Amino acid sequence: MENLKTVFASKTAVFALLALVIFIFAFIKIKKIKFTPKLIAMVGLAVALSTVLGIFKIYKMPQGGSITLGSMVPIILMSIFYGPEVGFLTGFLVGVLNLFIDPYILHPIQVLFDYPLPYMALGLSGYFKNNKYVGTVVGILGRYIFHILSGVIFFYQYAGNQNPVIYSAVYNISYLGPDAIVCFVIMSILPIKELAKRAA
Repeated sequence: MENLKTVFASKTAVFALLALVIFIFAFIKIKKIKFTPKLIAMVGLAVALSTVLGIFKIYKMPQGGSITLGSMVPIILMSIFYGPEVGFLTGFLVGVLNLFIDPYILHPIQVLFDYPLPYMALGLSGYFKNNKYVGTVVGILGRYIFHILSGVIFFYQYAGNQNPVIYSAVYNISYLGPDAIVCFVIMSILPIKELAKRAA
């Protein structure tokens, strides 16, 4: 039991350091944003829309995670329209709001890997703004990786005799996969180029 606590503590320390490095990188990027009244309004609108779409759940998983009505789409759109930095900021705000609205808390570091960090990762879509499908895949994959990491270190006890990595990967794809499909359907319907012109 003591060995298990030592291993857990050491892994948690590594994850805490990783989260700190990512936050520093993201906020250095965010500081470069030139805020205008229109951009502030657009970020607020995207955060509100993403939060509302996340409240209406198609299915909710027992240990956290849910299939929504496309709650990732507003963050991805902000990333594509205004760049990854704005996407990181929008995702961070959505993650924090989700934490207050529907929290599932086991550990302070787990909170970071299940709320602000995965939603910030959706901002990676902005690096592929010329291809909405590639951008969407990269953003969602970034979010997926954070949830897997959280599952491996903080939810391993639910794996039983299974490999924690495989358990976490399967558990998280079970809701994030369908959620991604909903997101892709919406992205395929939306006139991205026309919306981008209006957002500019």
